[in-house]
Amino acid sequence: MSAVLASRGLGDRLTGLFWRRPNLLLLLLISPPLIWLGLVYLGSLAALLVQSFYSIDEFSGVVVPEFTLRTYAELFNPANMDIIIRTLLMSASVTVGCAVLAFPIAYYAARFARGHWKAAFYLGVMLPLWSSYLVKVYAWKLILAKEGIIGWAAGATGTTPILEAVLAIPGIGGNSLSTSFLGTWMVFVYVWLPYMILPMQASLERVPVSMLEASADLGATRGQTFRTVTLPLALPGVIAGSIFTFSLTMGDYIIPQIIGTSARFIGQAVFQLQGTAGNIPLAAAFAVVPILIMLVYLALARRAGAFDAL
Repeated sequence: MSAVLASRGLGDRLTGLFWRRPNLLLLLLISPPLIWLGLVYLGSLAALLVQSFYSIDEFSGVVVPEFTLRTYAELFNPANMDIIIRTLLMSASVTVGCAVLAFPIAYYAARFARGHWKAAFYLGVMLPLWSSYLVKVYAWKLILAKEGIIGWAAGATGTTPILEAVLAIPGIGGNSLSTSFLGTWMVFVYVWLPYMILPMQASLERVPVSMLEASADLGATRGQTFRTVTLPLALPGVIAGSIFTFSLTMGDYIIPQIIGTSARFIGQAVFQLQGTAGNIPLAAAFAVVPILIMLVYLALARRAGAFDAL
């Protein structure tokens, strides 16, 4: 007797087709994300780049769709250059502040935290990311206000003159922490700190304990071991974290709008130019600046091996 095989359904035929042609299956799987990336992400960036080469008519306020570099020349005006330099300085200082604060936390988690303490570390680092971004910023506005908890604590401990002396420093001070560049810096550091801790902790965990022991066996002190072994091997994690803190600070416009002075950053300039002012070409040109800076930064980070710590 001959065996009677059941008729193959559509699912069986597709399975056989994909088994014989695995490249077809791969193409079907990656096509949706590639289409999304190409049309939505890269398409919008291309439209942004094209708009940045347009100009706006000074009398009518209408965008003139003709190729020109006049809009990019406007970026070199003193007022616009101040915005770019201010943003770069804030981004760099936030990155340095996050690195200094994150390193001891990441080092403890990588070398000493085990079991439940390890879980508590991840929970403590990730928990602030689960709360609302705006809620955190407005909460810090109340904390940094003249009547906030920092001002109250300074009055209770008799350190109000020190706080006032810090606020009197030109360039970073103001009437209160909530209306100063120092306050803006503090909020930026708080919000982006987890993005520095996690890559740094992952990088420190990759440092072999045998190398630290070998350094001690060769007579190096703890400080020498840290400078010559731990820090160089952990540097890719620091650079990887700085990619997040630097780029996120450059593009943020909400924190400077709520905390700090009336001086603008690049994110605020883009938001106001494309919205209130209607100067889309200049807004696009401003938006291209962080893209170019981050392309250079990412190239340098890749050469330093920072992507291995992500």
